[in-house]
Amino acid sequence: MEDMNRKNLLVLTTAVLVGLIPFLFWRATWFGRRLNEVEIDGYLSGDKPRLAQHALIQVSERIVSGGVNPGDAARWYPRITRLAQHQLPEIRRTAAWVMGQDNTSAEFHQALLNLLQDPDPLVRRNAALSLVRFGDLNSRRELLSMLRPYQIQSPRAGRISLRLEEQEAVNPGTLLARLEIDREEVIEIRSPLPGFLHRRLVAEGQNVAAGTQILVLSPASDQVWEALRALFLVGGSEELPEVERIASASGEEGLNERIRRQAELTARAIRSRL
Repeated sequence: MEDMNRKNLLVLTTAVLVGLIPFLFWRATWFGRRLNEVEIDGYLSGDKPRLAQHALIQVSERIVSGGVNPGDAARWYPRITRLAQHQLPEIRRTAAWVMGQDNTSAEFHQALLNLLQDPDPLVRRNAALSLVRFGDLNSRRELLSMLRPYQIQSPRAGRISLRLEEQEAVNPGTLLARLEIDREEVIEIRSPLPGFLHRRLVAEGQNVAAGTQILVLSPASDQVWEALRALFLVGGSEELPEVERIASASGEEGLNERIRRQAELTARAIRSRL
């Protein structure tokens, strides 16, 4: 009987854990769970990146909704600007997006201008899109780059081994190539952006120098779409030729009718300002 009770207890415990562990994982990773102020305070320390992102999104929702006291979210603004300097680009990207939700904040405005110099292209692009809400024309250079191909360079000298074929889709973190420095050291070259592999600039197995351009990525459709919408508001004569090119393009990967239509509207808005 005792053995039977132990066995039943083991089965029950296993069943509870099978249900509990996925729930705890879901609860810890789902950004929709409402956080209280104490949790937001703790998470914004940045010690745990996933929790920091969760808190940033919750603060963003409070900024947008206003809540009972619209100024309540401002208590976290200094913490957000500090996270805009976090060592992880994922945190800086989220902070850049959040800071665009309040275009009355001078500290957010300055932090976003600083992020236009960030080494991570997605951080720069989020900052540029947020700066549009401030009406800041400094965003235009980065917005223009979102419409153009992005060139990948070799970080060091070595023998290149390419992993993808032209026209294949890529996401941030997709392995593009491996660089053999010597028999003991191999570096992985990963995509910093979403898009498509537009062109190979080097041959498989070729020896390349540091800084050699090895691949060209075409921009993802979502990036082009967001840039065109932003340039509808702030675009000028420098961006107009590229916008008109997209408006008349056909057959390019990622450029569908929806994007071409937006390009036409953006080009018209820019010409009206000129």
